[in-house]
Amino acid sequence: MKKKKNIQCLIGDVVGLLLCFFIFIIPFLFMIVNSLKERRAANKLSLSLPEIPQWQNFVEVIKTNDYQIFTAFKNSFILTVGAVFCLVICCSMAGYVIQRRKDRTTKVANTLIMTGLMIPAAVLPSIWVMQTLHLYKTMPGMILIETALQIPFTTMLYRGFMSSIPVELEEAAFIDGCTPSHMFRTIIFPLLKPVTSTVIILDAVTIFNDFTNPLYFFPGKDNITVQLTLYNFMGQFSSAYNMLFADVLIITIPMLIIFLIFNNKIVDGMVAGSVKG
Repeated sequence: MKKKKNIQCLIGDVVGLLLCFFIFIIPFLFMIVNSLKERRAANKLSLSLPEIPQWQNFVEVIKTNDYQIFTAFKNSFILTVGAVFCLVICCSMAGYVIQRRKDRTTKVANTLIMTGLMIPAAVLPSIWVMQTLHLYKTMPGMILIETALQIPFTTMLYRGFMSSIPVELEEAAFIDGCTPSHMFRTIIFPLLKPVTSTVIILDAVTIFNDFTNPLYFFPGKDNITVQLTLYNFMGQFSSAYNMLFADVLIITIPMLIIFLIFNNKIVDGMVAGSVKG
């Protein structure tokens, strides 16, 4: 019986690896080989290796529109760092309060936050509100948009993790004369490090790779983000797939490397909150 179960597990692992290979690895290899081909060869969209690797394709992509991709990376970096910073500060406090307090106000706040997971942002008059506040087409306004969209999911992660932190720690801190703000800053927040790592990575990847919201709320040549460079290149290089694939690789590889390096922290942070004691 045990031997049969081991064989079934082995078969499941093999099938999973094969699916991963065909769904993720092959498409990535497809982009790499075609980004290194000449224009005519790349337009055939085959998996054949290039006769002579055309590394200058990446140089041409970088030089396009007066090195616009550097501006895009700068904007995406500022947007990602600013939004993730706001999310960590706001959602860690929100998750703490929602988990610890059980009054009616907290329940209403929790319901409103969780409702944000179901209501699409498109139904809200966001552009009108931003124009009224003079935040439309500005970096602070874009940071606020990305922060607002990620608050429900991020708060849910912090709330789940808070349930694994013993209440006795807070009671001991209050007995020693610690104020609520000082207690949260010096005791609770450091204990949130695992889930904070998860939040930083997941939200950074999501915000950095966001295409729709910068297109709507952050238009303009100087406001371009990395994902919008692909949108522009599709118009300029619609018949040059080697350039398109080169641009995709340039904007994808940084976040892919970060995700692969910190993959274990993501899993640890999400699992930790589901285990008490």
